[in-house]
Amino acid sequence: MSELVPGGNLALPGGAVTVRVPGPFDVSALITDDGGTVRDDADFVFYNQPSAPGARLGTEGLVVDPRTLRPGATRVTVAVSPTDPGTVLSGLPSPTLHVTDSGGRPVARFTPPRPRQESLLLLAEIYRRGDTWKLRALGQGYADGLAGLARDFGVEVTDEEPAPGVTVQSASRVAAPAGDGPGGFLRAVNSARAGAGSPAVSFDARLAEAARAHARAMAADGRLGVESRDGVSVYQRLVAAGYAYLTVGEHLVSGPRTADEFVAYCLGSEPPRRTLHDPLQVHVGVAHAEGGGDVYWTALWASPLTPDGLARTVADVLDLTNRERVRAGLAPLASDSRLAAAAQGHSADMAVRDFYSHTAPDGSRPWDRAAAAGSTRRTVGENIACGQRTAAEVVQGWMNSPGHRANILKSDFTHLGVGLAGGGRAGTYWTQLFGG
Repeated sequence: MSELVPGGNLALPGGAVTVRVPGPFDVSALITDDGGTVRDDADFVFYNQPSAPGARLGTEGLVVDPRTLRPGATRVTVAVSPTDPGTVLSGLPSPTLHVTDSGGRPVARFTPPRPRQESLLLLAEIYRRGDTWKLRALGQGYADGLAGLARDFGVEVTDEEPAPGVTVQSASRVAAPAGDGPGGFLRAVNSARAGAGSPAVSFDARLAEAARAHARAMAADGRLGVESRDGVSVYQRLVAAGYAYLTVGEHLVSGPRTADEFVAYCLGSEPPRRTLHDPLQVHVGVAHAEGGGDVYWTALWASPLTPDGLARTVADVLDLTNRERVRAGLAPLASDSRLAAAAQGHSADMAVRDFYSHTAPDGSRPWDRAAAAGSTRRTVGENIACGQRTAAEVVQGWMNSPGHRANILKSDFTHLGVGLAGGGRAGTYWTQLFGG
């Protein structure tokens, strides 16, 4: 059995799994696709609606069978709230998630950090990666309970009882754009994007989760920053929320009190306006938090990592590199799959293990990684970079650096492998591995 920490994940065994949270708690589940919002009221499983295709609440707990979820479903998010709606979670024992397989054997356990004023907690999600279903520990709280849940998952919650707390009476798709964000943010953003000729973005619950965590951290710190005092960057929060990105942009702002004020600020100068208008981004998440009398905002813009998108970006780096070589009178470099595998591995390693160096923590150097990938090139060189958002930006940065430029324009090199990986402390990590 695995003991999980927030952000930890593991592959689930085949078949159904049972999720239990012992104690005075109600368990509910939301069934979504990768967009992170429910399709209709049948996607919300709770005590008044205890079953949906592939998910059922009973005396044994919540039973989830990924094989029988509705078509298009890729995620089941498990939430817990006090059985007594007037109680905050801090007044109860910390809820512990227990997951067992179809034979009743323990698979995983997760106890989140003790909640404070939250009245609802997202404990975990069961999600699909390729052909595998996995479990990720979350621990995201909502002080506004089911209202916060509604905001992020597109569930409409109506309160028809005068008793304290929130009682769910119905759940349906919100008539306005689902997950519009604080104060109509999405409508304001897409109006601005349309004026610039950029396609509309959609709200993504995973981006909203990461944005909320970062806004709260900045509010607690009393300062803006890509990295909060706990050492966690906004990009790491994004990946921990389950969003693997190809491109990402962010707005970290303090001061605005409404969504309209925030969007107006972003449109007021070139760098933030360029991020808001970026046609490459397809998803957005936004959140704000108050601290020290100020309001701290985080907006995250991203496009998801896909095999085609990765291949296209790698090809763009190779093409831009070869343009520089041809301009200098040199032969273009050919793509090398072994060098590419080594380059991709090094970028991913830097992002995951939180280092930035030609020498990995295990002591391996560029030529060691090339050889381990099966390359027989006699001459090997490497360029690395972090933080750049596009192929054009990273190649231009290398060309502006004498040492990196020398590698790009070295006549002895004949082949190139390119790798990139997002989600590290500095964002995206890039590697060029040359061979000759």
